[in-house]
This record gives sequence, C-alpha cells and structure tokens, in this order.
Amino acid sequence: MSNTRYILGTAALLLGASLSFGQAKDGKGKGDGKAKAAPPPMSFFVTSVGPGKGADLGGLAGADMYCQMLAAAVGRGNSTWHAYISTQAANGQPAVNARDRIGMGPWANAKGQVIANNVAELHGDTLEIARLGNRITKTTAISEKGEMLNGVGDTPNEHDILTGSQPDGRAYTDTADHTCKNWTSCSDGTAQLGHFDRLGGGNASWNSVHPSQGCSQQNLVATGGAGKLYCFATN
Repeated sequence: MSNTRYILGTAALLLGASLSFGQAKDGKGKGDGKAKAAPPPMSFFVTSVGPGKGADLGGLAGADMYCQMLAAAVGRGNSTWHAYISTQAANGQPAVNARDRIGMGPWANAKGQVIANNVAELHGDTLEIARLGNRITKTTAISEKGEMLNGVGDTPNEHDILTGSQPDGRAYTDTADHTCKNWTSCSDGTAQLGHFDRLGGGNASWNSVHPSQGCSQQNLVATGGAGKLYCFATN
C-alpha cells in the first residue's frame, strides 16, 4: 500500500512539473499571461541630412518626396510621408499649415518611442497640454536611421530644422518671407527654424525659434543648421 502511494505521489509531481514547463515555454503562467507588445513602426524622424540646396526644397512636393525617399531607404516606404513645413499665401494660392498635413498621430521614432499622441499634444494646443509638452528632445528626435543628431555642444551644431511655421504649427500671415519663397529659393528670403534639441533661443521651441540668415546652404549652416526637416507619416 505504501509503495502504491509513493508511485502515485511521484507521478503527480512529474505531471505538475511537466505542466509548469509547458506554461513557461508558451510564455504563460507568469504575470497576466500577455505577450509584450511590439513597438510601433517609425512614423516620425529628423532627416539625417538635408537635400543640400539650402531652403530650395522644390516646394511642398519636393520636400515630401525627400521624406518619402529617406523613409523608403530604411524600409518604411509603405507609409505616406510629409515634411513638417508651412507655406505662405502667394500668387493666389492659400497658405498651408504644417500641422494640417501630418496626419492625426500618434507618431513614434525609429526606436518605437512615441513623441506625441495627436496634433494637439504635439503643439500644446491648451494650457494643460502645453504644461505637459510633447516628447521631442535630442534623444528622441532621431534620424530615420535611428541615430542621434548633432545639437548644441556638438561640432558642428546642426539643430536648426526648417519649418516656416509659428509655434502652433500654422503659417505666418504677415508680409515677411518666412519660407524662402515657399521653399523654392536658395538665395532671397529667410526661413523660420525650430530646434530639435530644444536648446538655445528664447523659447527653446522644437518648431519655431528664429529665422535663418538667408536661404542658401551656407546661410543655413552659418545659423546652426544643415537644411534638415521633420518628417511625419500621415497614415
């Protein structure tokens, strides 16, 4: 009788161990049993390099094409990409706001870190949201390759990003040129710039700190930039 009890007890222990092993192998039996969610695909980046023609981007279409090309080079060409730039009313054409052309969000960088959940959070549309702020910093505003970029304290400093926008992401409505003739000039005009590292300038804004010295590549470099852009996936 004692031998029978011993055999049954041993069998129960072996069965329990087998079940526990199976649960661990399947990723169950620990915590809530849910698999770790995969990081979201890249939907935001700062261009690793500028097009090289100063602020002459070929207009909105040319800037969007550049974002699309860089995204495709790292396997994200299946989404539609737009450059975060505004244009001003000119020649009978209405202004275009950068905030209106980047989709609804959320947006994540190449490492899966979400920098903003929606347009309102990205721009701090209310006082409450503005106090929290978006999550664009030097460590999160990385390139399409997932690399950190040169900012304040680096040589050369290239933290200026072309936007042509006011802090709320809308186009300027005055008569001054804030977009280098709507991104078609590498000579006349100026371009409004943001700082991707949120350092320098009076307001440390990611999208609207100061104008460039001019529209040529040399002018952009002299100001602290390289003609780089913010790119957002619209879908």
